[in-house]
Amino acid sequence: MLITGARVATGPASAIRHRLWVHNGVVSFSRRPSHLQPQIDLSGFLILPGLINAHDHLEFNLFPRLGNGPYPNATAWAKDIFHPQHSPVKEQLAIPKTLRLLWGGMKNLLSGVTTVAHHNSYHAIFNEPCFPVRVLKRYGWAHSIQFSPDWLARFRETPGRNPFIIHACEGTDESARQELGVLTDAGALQDATVLVHGVALDGVDAAQLVERRTALVWCPSSNRFTLGRTIHADVFESCVSIALATDSGMTGAGDLFDELQEAASIIEAERLYEMVTSAAARILRLPLGFGEIRDGSPADFLVLADNGQTPAEALLTELPHAVIIAGQLRLASLQFAAICRWPAIRTLQPVEVEGRGSYLTAFDTRALIEETKAVFEGDLRLAGKAIEA
Repeated sequence: MLITGARVATGPASAIRHRLWVHNGVVSFSRRPSHLQPQIDLSGFLILPGLINAHDHLEFNLFPRLGNGPYPNATAWAKDIFHPQHSPVKEQLAIPKTLRLLWGGMKNLLSGVTTVAHHNSYHAIFNEPCFPVRVLKRYGWAHSIQFSPDWLARFRETPGRNPFIIHACEGTDESARQELGVLTDAGALQDATVLVHGVALDGVDAAQLVERRTALVWCPSSNRFTLGRTIHADVFESCVSIALATDSGMTGAGDLFDELQEAASIIEAERLYEMVTSAAARILRLPLGFGEIRDGSPADFLVLADNGQTPAEALLTELPHAVIIAGQLRLASLQFAAICRWPAIRTLQPVEVEGRGSYLTAFDTRALIEETKAVFEGDLRLAGKAIEA
């Protein structure tokens, strides 16, 4: 397939008009297509690399926000909200996990995400063609020091080439601050370690992360909802590698587009762009080419309206017009579908998202809604947004 007419992001501040060849799900700048290959004119659009959500609990995105913070730490929040025999947790857990995971994938797709890091065990559904986005496959994880007594064993069992991801320093009290020392004393603060949240960290702690090349994942709306504040300014001013993420519907404001809006009041647009593309790819140790568009990179694209902005500026103001994964169209706005002659676009299925409008997806959203409502009688909301087929 040959894509023409669009400006293609070369980084957060620049984009050039470039022809893209997509072959076997991979980008080529030099391949010469045959006359039989379809050509897609995307004039008027800006192509960004598909976004990377560095932390999500995919099975919890139909949940409403839970809790009445601020709490001193994540453990106090969890003890307050997790009552599986009572509403609304009881009704949510009655939905089969595979359906809840699919909804988590849909949440990410609808905001332009093509790859997500799921903070739980890797599930077989992620390998199925029906799953909406790519899910990080090679990683080690523990929930936290508090809730995973075997966290150190899990760390030691994680191959060094893979990231080890753990909630840490998620709080504002002394117990949250002490977690960095626990990790350090155990030898678990390494270049493959990825700390999620890190609200208790200060500038001195950040210097330690930089020295050990330990990365951080930032979930600003989740932090503010549960803890009353987010990462300290000194941490942002350090050289710590940071990726942006959503957490789940239980604590986050919505999807990755919502999180970008939340973060934009703190961090400049160009750095945010990197937090959901190239920096996230490095932190999660994704294969070369993820988080960018270059010769040999995966054909994972976010397509936005081109209003002459830089890629970083457009990311904060424009909703997705299309999402492409491995060269396959997974999501299209009605406007995109009306003007773009993409192969098989007629097979896509409609979905309406509150506050976002109407889209077409490569998945049977109607069947997903019907299966969910067969076991769930409440108001169906995905990351806080009503959704209909």
